[in-house]
Amino acid sequence: MKFNHMKFSNHSNLYFNLSLSVGFAFLLLLFRMKITHSSFYLFLVWNLFLAGIPFAITQLFKMSSKLRSLKIVGFLGFAAWLLFLPNSPYIITDLVHLHSDRSSLVWLDLFLVFVFAFNGLLLGLLSMLDMFTLISQRYGNQVAKYTLFKVCLLSGYGIYLGRFLRFNSWDITTKPATLFYQIAYSLKEPKVWLITFAFGGFLWILFSVLQSVLSLRESQMVEKRG
Repeated sequence: MKFNHMKFSNHSNLYFNLSLSVGFAFLLLLFRMKITHSSFYLFLVWNLFLAGIPFAITQLFKMSSKLRSLKIVGFLGFAAWLLFLPNSPYIITDLVHLHSDRSSLVWLDLFLVFVFAFNGLLLGLLSMLDMFTLISQRYGNQVAKYTLFKVCLLSGYGIYLGRFLRFNSWDITTKPATLFYQIAYSLKEPKVWLITFAFGGFLWILFSVLQSVLSLRESQMVEKRG
């Protein structure tokens, strides 16, 4: 009973702090809209919403043992998670809008995009931790680690598809022929591989660091209890 209470408390703290961080991003955006009379960066809200979908998916699976027990649901859930995960690091590329004529307050706009990108990355990394746990519980740590590494690289490529080819996560169902044609054609370009490994590698490093920090914290708590 004590363990369940601690688990519930930890989840409550996580949701509260995430809400605080996301709320700060929204307030910062509203402040910019107020002083500039422009809604130019309002698209960041939509991008952050997309970045939060993978976290919502893994949280749903963590809380429902029934969903985890259904293999077909698990497969579809993983597929949906994988399709939307690139939206998490994708917000970093919104820094490109700082070159726009409508980005009039460069330092404020830089901080604004950074805050939204931070929240998007955080939600993505937390969902990756959840997915690692879900996979390792069924297939073991090595399979989970290998899977997440490949997921990071696929996310890096997903950023290229989104930023340069302007595809969305749902285009795999709305215009699959065009998507797969562009994928096949793009693999010949060196820039594709650079972006894939740069963003994918960075995402893997962040995930590994966060995982190490949490493992260290867990071992310290075990030592205290001992």
